[in-house]
Order: sequence, then structure tokens, then C-alpha cells
Amino acid sequence: MALVPAVLAAAVVLNAEPAFAAAGHIGFGFNAAGISGFPAGAASLTGGGSFNPGTGFAKSGGGFRCTSDVGQGPLAGCLVGQGVRWDTAGLRASTTFKCTEAAAESLKTALTDENTVVLLADFYRAGDGIDEPFTAQMIVSAGDIAPDIAGIQNDWIQGVSCASAITNFRS
Repeated sequence: MALVPAVLAAAVVLNAEPAFAAAGHIGFGFNAAGISGFPAGAASLTGGGSFNPGTGFAKSGGGFRCTSDVGQGPLAGCLVGQGVRWDTAGLRASTTFKCTEAAAESLKTALTDENTVVLLADFYRAGDGIDEPFTAQMIVSAGDIAPDIAGIQNDWIQGVSCASAITNFRS
């Protein structure tokens, strides 16, 4: 008889997890090095968080570093070695993008879903405190977002390029 309350309490706890998952929260993590492809600049990006495409919720962040001076786009002026962290400014339902500035490259669209997140992110350098010097869109995906380009491209920073990343999505 003493086990009945403990078993019932365990059943309530076990049933609470699927209810949270049903709410649509998706966790993700990634690590991307060597993001480059536009005329000037390269970066590395790592991080993760949680988002909900149904409600527009997103809470994520991580580290970033400009590995080569960025000369165009929203991160223009980020010099080699600069960059400390990024955080979410907003969840986007979708965005259009290119991995290079080549005229022949077709414009692509990424949609936020259970395997892809499109974010507007604030990027910080050491000494910036809470004042972000850069705001740019980014994409992280479990799949290839640019099948017309050789290799797997599943990470993108606006104005820098696409790259292959180690990613994990879990709902």
C-alpha cells in the first residue's frame, strides 16, 4: 500500500514531460567554424537554446569570433579576433539568403520549423557590455540549407556566409 502514492507521483512526473514537449518547445545546439564565402570576412559561431515556432518564443545565445575582418553586411567592421558572444533579438518565421555574393547563386529561403531556426541575433565584442555593436540574421539547421552548393551548409550568418556545423535539435 505504501508504494501506491509513490507510483502515482512518479506517473504524474512522467506524464508532465510529454505535456511540455507537446507545447512545441524545441532545443538546439551547434558548433560552426570557418563561416566564410562573402568577399571579406570569416567567423566561428557556437551556442544553442530553445524556441517555439508556434508562439514566437526564442531564448538562445553562445559565443562568436571574427576569424577574419568582415567587410560587408551587418557584421562589417568586426575585426579578426573580435567577438565574444551573441544572444537572441528575435525569432523569425523565415528569411531569404545567399551563401555567397555570386550573381549566379540562387536566392534561397529558410523556414523556422522543428529542424531549422531562423534568428535575429545581437553580436557583442569584448568591452561592449550590454550595447551590441552588430545585429544580424542567422540560420541553424539539422539539414542542408543550400543543396546547390557543394558540401553540407547548415549554418549561416547574414553578410558572412554559410558553413557546415555540428547541430542537434530536440523537441
